[in-house]
Amino acid sequence: MDLLYTITMALITLGVLVVFHEFGHFWVARLCGVKVLRFAIFFGRPLWRRVDRHNTEFVLGWLPLGGMVRMLDEREDTVAPEEAHLAFGAKSVWQRIAIVSAGPLANFLLAIVVFWLLFLRGETGIIPVVAEVEPDSLAWQAGIEQGQEIISIDGHPTPTTAALSFRLLDRLGDTGVMRIGAKYPGSDVEYIGEVILDRWLAGAENPRLIQALGIELDLPVVVPRLESITEDGAAKQAGFQAGDLILTADGQRMATWGDWVSYVRARPGVAISVLIDRAGKQQTLSLVPVATEQSGQVIGSVGMMVTVPTVPASQQRRFERNFWEAGIAAWHKTADLVFFTFESVAKMLQGLISPANISGPIAIAQIAASSAESGIFAWLSFLALLSISLGAINLLPVPVLDGGHLLFYAVEALTGRPVPEKVQAVGYQMGLAMVLSLMLFALYNDVVRL
Repeated sequence: MDLLYTITMALITLGVLVVFHEFGHFWVARLCGVKVLRFAIFFGRPLWRRVDRHNTEFVLGWLPLGGMVRMLDEREDTVAPEEAHLAFGAKSVWQRIAIVSAGPLANFLLAIVVFWLLFLRGETGIIPVVAEVEPDSLAWQAGIEQGQEIISIDGHPTPTTAALSFRLLDRLGDTGVMRIGAKYPGSDVEYIGEVILDRWLAGAENPRLIQALGIELDLPVVVPRLESITEDGAAKQAGFQAGDLILTADGQRMATWGDWVSYVRARPGVAISVLIDRAGKQQTLSLVPVATEQSGQVIGSVGMMVTVPTVPASQQRRFERNFWEAGIAAWHKTADLVFFTFESVAKMLQGLISPANISGPIAIAQIAASSAESGIFAWLSFLALLSISLGAINLLPVPVLDGGHLLFYAVEALTGRPVPEKVQAVGYQMGLAMVLSLMLFALYNDVVRL
């Protein structure tokens, strides 16, 4: 993928999110009668600047690390007596809470609007029909049988494989009972099976949820035909090209993409003799998978992507919603994802979810670019997901984040007096250290994945 295109899409994606977040603060501050001194998108030397009739400076910086709305505040600058009533600190605690909350809420509103538009367009998903059940697996213990459709997890409908994956993801690291609903196609009889989870997949990096449940879904066979090759990857160096069909590895037949992936993962640093079909002609290439650490294990990686087959219409489910139904569905999806984000953070702090799953700016840039290449609707879906994450993370009770400010204002609302400035200053220093550490860790994860 072109580096310039990746950077451009990352800047556009982050720019949209920052504009909505900061505009939320800006708009409510103006409503509450607070004088806004500066509205900045990104940091660093200004690339663009203008001042409006309210004497508010609007700035676009060159460093894409966020944004800010700077308000008149006696804690930061000297406030002229005639403007004292326009200062942030002069407003009631409830007005300050509204101003600080407006940024994350604007991100949630953006997600609702985007999902609303996507749902109005219509939604298509693959029906989760069971093709195979692994003996002694969770699905086997629950009595799930071949040919049944998984219709619910813990009472939540799973009409598509995407919905099934999300509900399983919600149980990641959990202990307790999980209820699996299933039925045969064309039947009205629903079967509910129960299994006991014990820290299910706790600490796993990039867990394969449906496989961990112990089922294979009825999907088109994915043959090992290459869609694309990663630049500078082992496959590129070995001479592989897009369109190649992998026939055998060291003489063993590779019938499916899964066969090939398993074979490569088990052989880090070991040369593999690969027989391929290229435009009707067979040839042999020598490939050495790069050793990569994942979930504490060293696996092989070669840098190639498979051609995904077309799913027959009989295996797909189409949803059509009217204006109001789409809005309600968008609200519920956003709420589900907000609560899921908070639960995931809590589980990560408990060690139930691997911190290796945290992504940083490099991963965000790559996904933004790849989703944009898939089309405007795929990019909008990613934008909504990222907007929810930004809003939810900003609400965490960490000083320097919006949630940290809200925590101090909540204490003030309950006690009737503000938190001492020394306590706030120490909290901000600790919060800044935490946020910077998290950013560096996320960047480290990105580099390791590369």
